[in-house]
Amino acid sequence: MTQQAAVPRADRRLRRARYATLVSLATSGWASLLLPVVGVLREPDPVRAALGAAGVLAFAAAQSAVLYAAATPWLAQRRRRRFQVCLAVVAVLSVPVVGPVAAGDWPTWAWLGASLVGMAPLLVRPPAALTVAALAVAVAAGVAGWTGGSLGRHLAVTGGVGAGIAVVNWFQVWFWDLLVEARQGQAAQARLVAAEERLRLAREVHDVLGHNLTVIALKAELAARLAPSDPGRAGREAAEVQRLAAAALAEVRETVHGYRTVDLGEQLAAVAGVLRSCGVRCSVPSPPAGLPAATAGELAAVLREASTNVLRHSRAGWCRIEIVQEGGVARMTVTNDGATDRGPDGRSNGLRGLTDRLGAAGGRLRVHREGAVFTLEATVPVAS
Repeated sequence: MTQQAAVPRADRRLRRARYATLVSLATSGWASLLLPVVGVLREPDPVRAALGAAGVLAFAAAQSAVLYAAATPWLAQRRRRRFQVCLAVVAVLSVPVVGPVAAGDWPTWAWLGASLVGMAPLLVRPPAALTVAALAVAVAAGVAGWTGGSLGRHLAVTGGVGAGIAVVNWFQVWFWDLLVEARQGQAAQARLVAAEERLRLAREVHDVLGHNLTVIALKAELAARLAPSDPGRAGREAAEVQRLAAAALAEVRETVHGYRTVDLGEQLAAVAGVLRSCGVRCSVPSPPAGLPAATAGELAAVLREASTNVLRHSRAGWCRIEIVQEGGVARMTVTNDGATDRGPDGRSNGLRGLTDRLGAAGGRLRVHREGAVFTLEATVPVAS
């Protein structure tokens, strides 16, 4: 049931969650293996006890490999299958080796059977997991009849205890899968936003160059035709071509640097999508109609920095974005809860750089914190 798609190994939070999952799985798995050791210690025959100990150790090693694979999504499917086959082989061999240990006194193999039942949800899908559990219970019943042990005791250990372990293991791996899927969703959202921005830029460049290059081509062709018969007009057309080329170059530069047109509505929608994918409830307005491109560019920079602070410096559950235009001033307010002690303040590098940028444009940036609520307010003059 574990996700097979790769996840970023360098993600610290996800790595910590994986370590916690591995420790939890190992604790529940190895705890169930301590009880077979009790049977080994109760076995009076040293040869049988040695064989039983070897069988338990082999089972523990195979189980550890399977548990490791369960919390390692980037592990190759071939290695994952090898671990599962190894566990199946060790489980089969453990029946004649561990089954007779402490016969009639302690259900030694039944505890291994409980571990198998507990790992079934990690190995196969639910229908097949039920089959594996049923086979383990049947083998436990057979071992009880073979060794003269208590049938009820064997069934209770393998079936009852094994079912409890299975529930705990299933929940742990399900939660880990949920974290992986959430992280993959965030990465996909970020890639989507970047792709949309690239498409927007490509459309802008196409619109700018398409018309200008068409005119330039026609003017150049006309100048070439006029050169033999009317050199004066051909020169004027060539000068016009030069002027158009320079204008097109300036427009492309403005487009690439984001100053020609900034769709603040798209920026707001993209930021809201990223915040919501991270579990932050987000209230986003429509930007004021007729907002100049220069003002929209400054507000877009504020929006990017504010959303970055929400994700990096808070445990926000909600975020509210407001944009209003009052006379000759546009005001953006970004408020979120969950501010931490290490959250941003007016002296942080990002906010300081944003303050300098807005100051150069005649604007102002203010931050305010009240308890766990952090507010960032930016004012930008609206160019006439």
